[in-house]
This record gives sequence, structure tokens and C-alpha cells, in this order.
Amino acid sequence: MTSVSALIRLARPRQWVKNAFVAAPLFFTPEAITGRNLVLVALAVAVFCLLASAIYAFNDWCDREADRQHPSKRLRPIASGAVSPEAGLAFSLVLLLGAVALTASFMPRGFAVYAAIYATFSFLYSLRLKHIAVLDVLIVAFGFVLRVQAGSAAISITSTVWIVICTFLLALFLAFAKRRDDLAHHLQDSHRPALAGYNLRFVDSALSIILAALLVSYLIYTTDAAVIHRYGTDRLYLTAPFVVAGVLRYLQIALVEERSGSPTDLALTDRFLILAVLGWIATFGWLIYGRLL
Repeated sequence: MTSVSALIRLARPRQWVKNAFVAAPLFFTPEAITGRNLVLVALAVAVFCLLASAIYAFNDWCDREADRQHPSKRLRPIASGAVSPEAGLAFSLVLLLGAVALTASFMPRGFAVYAAIYATFSFLYSLRLKHIAVLDVLIVAFGFVLRVQAGSAAISITSTVWIVICTFLLALFLAFAKRRDDLAHHLQDSHRPALAGYNLRFVDSALSIILAALLVSYLIYTTDAAVIHRYGTDRLYLTAPFVVAGVLRYLQIALVEERSGSPTDLALTDRFLILAVLGWIATFGWLIYGRLL
């Protein structure tokens, strides 16, 4: 009999932290903060948490045989037998239907479109697309952009091009760092076929290029005249040191410590990264909300 704790592990609630990107557009738009929009964003995050868990359960169902041959993934609920394949697939369907019901009942049409695109690409990723090198990391990064766009659609605002660009580059950087961890720990191509299309030289070069593009894009964003006019401050550059510190720390984790396999776990446990993120949030929030107090 499948236990509740096994189903919770199958849902991977720790990964829900990624859905903070759904709330990002509201954070960057102080004038849009109303009681109604706060509720809509909370519902949007809940929908993406349900979708994410449905996709994780489906992914584990698809990978159950390969996971049984993996030193750590063999402990996943379906691979270990704690959840039967049938129960895992049914659980995924229930979570998906829950997300659909919540969206149909409360969310605007634009949000529903982005959520549907996200779900479609994510399920296709689990079925086939994750086995195609380069396309696999692009789809992961695209998923974060869709989170941001869905958050914007939920409260009927338009995301700036800078938020989209920086989100895509950051997610792409994290995805390549994860692939590097797979290579550094000699994960077999038989478990993740896409690894046949990567080697350390290629991944390290990609990380350098993406990191440079990310930092330049963010610095341009903080000094862009339209952004300065929108927020009424020319001091957004003060947030840049936190961004530089955060990405360099993550690069150190990937290249020196070789433990960049789980971005979520690092975001929740690495003190340096936590301080960098909190410092960025506090500084950015003070700059764009301080003038409203």
C-alpha cells in the first residue's frame, strides 16, 4: 500500500522554490501590488507547484527502470517500490487535474495559456526531449521564462525584456552547471543519453559565455534609462555586487567543489548563496519600495 509520505517524496515539494519566479513580476512592479493581485499570484504559484509535482511524478514513472540502476536515484519512490508505477502515474494525473481545475476556476486566460505551454513542454521533456543535448538545457531555461510570463499574465502586466533575458540566462547557467556535475561524477550515458553530446571542455566554455552575458545584461538593466525612470532611482547598480557574488559562488561550487547537481538544495542550504540572494532582495526592495513609504 502506498504511504502518504512516499507520495509527498514523489511530489518533491523542495523543488517548489523554483516557482518563486512566478511571483517575480509582481515584486518588480510595486504599483501593481494590491490585495487582489497578491491572491492571484499566490494561486498562480500554487498552480505551478501542482504542475511541477505532476511532472516530477510522471518523470519518475518514465525513468523508473533507469533510476533503479543509479546509485542515488534508485531510492526514489517509484524506483524503490515505495510507490507502484500505476499509483505514481495516477498521482501525476490527479495533480495535473488539480492544476487545471484551479486555473479554470480562478485564473485569467493568458495565465492558462502559459501554464499549458509549460506543462506541454515539460511532459515532452520527460518523454523524449531531455535526451537531446543542448535542447535539454534550453527547455529547462525556457521553463523558467514561462514561469515569469505566467506570473505577469496572472496580474495582467507585461514583463520587461530585461527580466526575461536575465531569467533565461540564469536558468541556462544553472542547467549547464548541473550537466557539468553529471560529467564530473561520471554519470553514464545510458542513464542520461544527452550526456553523450557534452564534455567538460564544452560545458565549461558554455558556462563562461553564459555567465558573461548574464552579468553584462544585468549591469545594462540597472543602468538603463527607461528602468531608472520607471523606478525613480539611479542606484539599482548597488544590487550588482550581490548578483556577482552569487553567480561566482555558484561557479565555485560547480568547478572547484563539483557539487552543482541540485540547484534547489544549494539555494536552500549554502549560506553564501542564501546571503547573496537575501542581500539582493533587501537592496532591490529598499531601492524600489523605499520611495513609496
